Amino acid sequence: MTRIIVLILSFLSFTISFGQNISCSPKDVAAFSKKVAEINRLNTTVKFGNKLTAIGKTFMGIPYVAKTLEVGKKEALVVNLHGLDCTTFIENVLAFALIERADSTDFTSFTNTLEKIRYRDGKLDGYGSRLHYFTDWISNNEAKGLVKNITHNIGGRTVQKDINFMGTHRDLYPFLKDDNNYAAILETEAKLKENEFCVITQEGIAANEHLIQTGDIIALATSIKGLDVTHTGIAIRETDGRIHLLHASTGSMEVEITKLPLVDYLKNIKSNIGVVVARPL
Repeated sequence: MTRIIVLILSFLSFTISFGQNISCSPKDVAAFSKKVAEINRLNTTVKFGNKLTAIGKTFMGIPYVAKTLEVGKKEALVVNLHGLDCTTFIENVLAFALIERADSTDFTSFTNTLEKIRYRDGKLDGYGSRLHYFTDWISNNEAKGLVKNITHNIGGRTVQKDINFMGTHRDLYPFLKDDNNYAAILETEAKLKENEFCVITQEGIAANEHLIQTGDIIALATSIKGLDVTHTGIAIRETDGRIHLLHASTGSMEVEITKLPLVDYLKNIKSNIGVVVARPL
């Protein structure tokens, strides 16, 4: 019991030392250092997309864990490298790639970059500032100059759909018990009506697969009412010449590369209506 109390106190003091807006454990700082060492051994002369997938592959085997950002009573920048969901996998891979390119691989640079990616206009300002909807994530990170939505350029078609799942399912999100958080989400959903929702259908992917590049971010669009995207991953062209998906899988419950090419993988998802593609810059 004494040992458990000491470990808890150690964790709390470590977290507080970073400030109230960062949630991180010693385990994850150690994982960060290990990851930097792994990345330093990679070929840095390759294209950025290839670098992204190389970094992504260093996460293979890491467990899939849902709702890793839903911790505590107040929104914090969560650093969790030992359990990833599909979105935090993308965010961490992109953050590592960006700090490596900037030749600034210290922990503070990493957390600053992660905050820039994860939050609206790069600033953590409460729960409502997190980019909860992935089409909003793409749009806001495009405005930051980090990615470009290329869906329309490679065969995408506009889909008419209201994105309001969080607002209409308030009970599913503990943070939305707070009226201010709920109002912020409703405001975000109202603004999303102004954005074009462009999707490449499964048939369109088959016809335009050659235009998708290794390192492109793939978001799986859905027919589920109120939702834009249900899953994300990174495109990787495998030895069969086809585009596969490098992702934190809810099937195998770990980071993996799909055995099937993307087109065939999507056929097994009943609610899928195609993909949105964003190219990291």
